[in-house]
Amino acid sequence: MTEPTNEFDIRRQKLAKMAASGEIVYKDRYPVTHDLAEARLLEDGTENVSVAGRIVSLRKMGKMIFGHLSDIDGKFQFLMKKDFVEATFQKFKDTVDIGDYVGIEGEIFTTRTEEKTIVVRNWGLLSKSLRPLPEKFHGITDKEQKYRKRYLDLISSPESVARFQLRTRFINTIRDYLNTHKFIEIDTPVLINKASGALAKPFKTHNNALDIDIYMRIAPETYLKRAIAGGYNRVYEFARCFRNEGIDPSHLPDFTMLEYYAAYWNYEDNMAFTEKMIKAVVAETIGGLKFTYQGTAIDLDGDWERKSFRELIRQDCGIDLLEANDKAKLVAVIEANGITIERDIKDPSIGYGTLVDLLYKKVSRPKLVNPTFLTEHPIDISPLARKNDDNPAIVDRFQLVINGWEMVNAYSELIDPIDQLQRFQGQLEAREQGDMEAMETDEDFVTCMEYGMPPMSGWGMGIDRFVALLTDTEHLRDVVLFPLLKPEQ
Repeated sequence: MTEPTNEFDIRRQKLAKMAASGEIVYKDRYPVTHDLAEARLLEDGTENVSVAGRIVSLRKMGKMIFGHLSDIDGKFQFLMKKDFVEATFQKFKDTVDIGDYVGIEGEIFTTRTEEKTIVVRNWGLLSKSLRPLPEKFHGITDKEQKYRKRYLDLISSPESVARFQLRTRFINTIRDYLNTHKFIEIDTPVLINKASGALAKPFKTHNNALDIDIYMRIAPETYLKRAIAGGYNRVYEFARCFRNEGIDPSHLPDFTMLEYYAAYWNYEDNMAFTEKMIKAVVAETIGGLKFTYQGTAIDLDGDWERKSFRELIRQDCGIDLLEANDKAKLVAVIEANGITIERDIKDPSIGYGTLVDLLYKKVSRPKLVNPTFLTEHPIDISPLARKNDDNPAIVDRFQLVINGWEMVNAYSELIDPIDQLQRFQGQLEAREQGDMEAMETDEDFVTCMEYGMPPMSGWGMGIDRFVALLTDTEHLRDVVLFPLLKPEQ
């Protein structure tokens, strides 16, 4: 018989021997009395404790074996003495490897180094690991492999586990806050007939059963508003959204967005609620309102600054959007000021609204570190927002910007169906000129509006982006468990 030459083959041979002896290696269950976190809290002398987990360390010392079981809540030490498990001690030594899942029953005690430990009285192999864990259990150092094999990253990196646990805690804290303020969580479609709800390029697919082309949602906005029209007063959704655009540290093609809408609010009511909610949620999640992101100190305490879109751009580059109120004028003044934008601003596919947004992102957004509410956006870049009563060239809208990232986008919502249809028609003209980020006309949504909608305000917040900010994480892929990647070659 050929001797195995690598760890994979050695483990396969162990598996084959156990299977040949009639042992069922991959068990269907194990009667756990405590998870590992609970077991760490038990008093010394507690007997008949059954725990289970993956073995992540082993030290074989003659007639004793020390090791650690692991799960998402951390590690728990076990001690196996030959005298206590005489019949199966050698079997453990011969068959069990780091990476295997085992179940252990025994008694709790604390070692001289103050580590809670279970003394093994009985044990069973639950699942055999054929591949060894990362070398010396130092984890995966290659970023892409962390994303591709997140399960190994979680096993070997407490830092990654902490990030994802914080993410869950952040979402649950938001959910609790909204629920206590009379919001109701609902679900809206992922596959839709019209790519509406935001200015973005959609993913397009085909439904074979209905023989129609459909889109993956860009945002849940128009359906949440339909719910408001149906009688809900306050609704929200943690929605998976999809945008067929570029990937960079702060953008992914699929991401999680929280959107909510409240009937009878305007954007100023919403702004006040937003500041209170985010302060409360962040304080609960991380224990305070001050943190550091990539070396930059960020403070959410105090009253958040409010600046108009026009004021901010004029302050940062001298351009007045009330004067540069069409694309030709804006292109001319951008060129006259020597501002370089990393796209061809004369490209007919770039509409006025998109160009204004590109200018803001170039000259203003990177300078906003502590939380700032940006208000009074031009109507051209806000196809679903309500016109301001005093100045119809702007809309009742705000964005919350922190550390140069747009964290929240909010409106006093447009509820006038005639105005909405005209906005859609303007977006259609922009699409016909090549602007693929312009919104399609959603006739069904206009019909819903024609039946009547109450005044309302709502917003969307990128969950991945906010978690990255709170965890000092450079790339959104680090806060998404299983990000999209190209197939390995």
